[in-house]
Amino acid sequence: MLEGIIRESTGKSEAKKLRRDGYLIANIYGKGFENIHAAFKKGDFIRAVRNKEKLAFPVKLGDKELNVVVQEYQKDPVTYELKHVDLMVAQPGVVTYYMVPIKTVGTPKGLKNKGVLVVSKRRIKVKGAIENIPDSITLDVTDLDVGDAILIRDIELPEGVAHMTPDRVAVVGVVKAK
Repeated sequence: MLEGIIRESTGKSEAKKLRRDGYLIANIYGKGFENIHAAFKKGDFIRAVRNKEKLAFPVKLGDKELNVVVQEYQKDPVTYELKHVDLMVAQPGVVTYYMVPIKTVGTPKGLKNKGVLVVSKRRIKVKGAIENIPDSITLDVTDLDVGDAILIRDIELPEGVAHMTPDRVAVVGVVKAK
């Protein structure tokens, strides 16, 4: 379980000190929750997010244990170092928006015809309760030829979950290599 600290002061100088000591600044929020200003060891946070099996993962702040989902993160534009993360508390039964990762399986037919697989959406926005939200969406790209694409409307979601992206948007496709 990922352990963090609760920040008492939210000033810029305190945040700089924490970053210098190897911490990642985080805001934790949710419907009916008071915002929590927290900090996690950067390496521990990255390891926890990479190794998680579900969309929501547990964190411990002081004596509180919460199930959270990564909603947004900010990286330094030059070094790509993670600077800040927004975590939302995953509350059972509460319908809200989530960003679900897309995974592809298979090798497209179009690669033999001088095509290139392009993944234009790594995560898609869906709306539903956390217990209905899939941990990831797996797309089979084996049948894609040059010029073919999988659109949002082609993705089937579980009952109680809806797309929040326009249905004509391409998620993955095979384009002709130049």
